[in-house]
Amino acid sequence: MFNKDIGIDLGTANVLIYIKGQGIVLNEPSVVAIDADTKRPLAVGSEAHEMLGRTPGKVKAIKPMKDGVIADYDTTEVMLNYFIKKVNGKNILSKPRILICCPSNITTVEKNAIKEAAERTGAKRVYIEEEPKVAAVGVGLDISKPSGSMIIDIGGGTTDVAVLSLGSIVTSSSVKIAGNTFDSEITKYIKNKYKLLIGERTAEDLKKKIGTVTGGNKKEKLEVKGRDMVNGLPHTITITSEEIEEALRESINEIVRTIKQVLEITPPELSADIINKGIVLTGGGSMLDGLDILLKKELKVPVFIAESPLTCVAEGTGKMLENLHLIDE
Repeated sequence: MFNKDIGIDLGTANVLIYIKGQGIVLNEPSVVAIDADTKRPLAVGSEAHEMLGRTPGKVKAIKPMKDGVIADYDTTEVMLNYFIKKVNGKNILSKPRILICCPSNITTVEKNAIKEAAERTGAKRVYIEEEPKVAAVGVGLDISKPSGSMIIDIGGGTTDVAVLSLGSIVTSSSVKIAGNTFDSEITKYIKNKYKLLIGERTAEDLKKKIGTVTGGNKKEKLEVKGRDMVNGLPHTITITSEEIEEALRESINEIVRTIKQVLEITPPELSADIINKGIVLTGGGSMLDGLDILLKKELKVPVFIAESPLTCVAEGTGKMLENLHLIDE
């Protein structure tokens, strides 16, 4: 087989690539380090992520995806090109068919920008699919039946909420609050409360290690190093899980409001199915401690975290590559 079919989960935080017959072959951060003077890419993916917040003046580490869409077109193209060449190897003659995922509520212009960036990497054909639908397929939900399934995909840039039936999205909403927002809220909280400046990666570490959304249940602490805003010197403080919960409260409440709005406009028959089947959480943000418990309490519906929340979109592209003829272009 000369042509490889490739599925891409083009996320704000990470890019995952699935190759038909091989599974997930790449999982790297969506970061590109470029030379500020020549605009030449110096590193892509994991190597560039290591440089975040640590680069000298002439080297810039850029995240070209923002809120699930392309914020920097040229850099996105460089990144896609690099990753596709990396997984396609020396098979230069191969022009793969590419299936790429995007958030559910993006505009046609944003969708076309993603499609064009993929086409310019030398793809034979590019298909675009909505992320919640692909995540549902990856989780193993049978969305082809006339029965309602609900999925909440909390990624790096967006939280996508969707109710699916008969292979399509019935009701959905997308909010630009997700993993990256959580990091920013933690940074802001520490800056305001302790007058300490911390980096992006430190905030992400705090979220992963001691972060929680159910205050009081998790009682962990972590030492945080940063720069004191008053005297400009390095300084260390201790942050608790309760403080992280406080920092994230507003963002989490906004996500809960969005989910409730989608449920309010869902047809009654499908609502009944959701009560029976429950809601599935996917994406990195779903791994935040206590989120499933909080949503269960707020929505009065069973809530489950997908078995592999970080990879189910990529796995969904794999299943859809088997049935490309069913996809609307």
